[in-house]
Amino acid sequence: MSESNTKNELAMSIDEAEWQWLKPHMERGVLIIVTDDLDLAEVGFRIAIDDAQTIEKWINKGFIGKPTLEDATLWDSDPKRRFQMLVLSPYILIIPC
Repeated sequence: MSESNTKNELAMSIDEAEWQWLKPHMERGVLIIVTDDLDLAEVGFRIAIDDAQTIEKWINKGFIGKPTLEDATLWDSDPKRRFQMLVLSPYILIIPC
C-alpha cells in the first residue's frame, strides 16, 4: 500500500471524542497530544512506520507529547470538551478542537 493511501485511510479514521471518554486512556498512559501545527494523519503515519527521527524532532519541538496534569485539570473543568482523535493502537492521538 502506498504512503498516500495509508495517510488517506488514517485521515478517514479521524473522529471526535469528548474528554470524559478520553480521560481513562490518559490514565493508562496511551494518550498523545498533538499540536494543531501538525496533521493528525501525518503523525499517525509516522508513528505507524516507526519514523523515530521525525517523531523525536516533534517531541523535542513540543509538537507531540503526553498530556500534563495541568492539561487534565483544565479539561476536567469541561468534560464535554471535544478533541479530534485518531486511534493508532495502542495509542490515541488527540488535538483539542
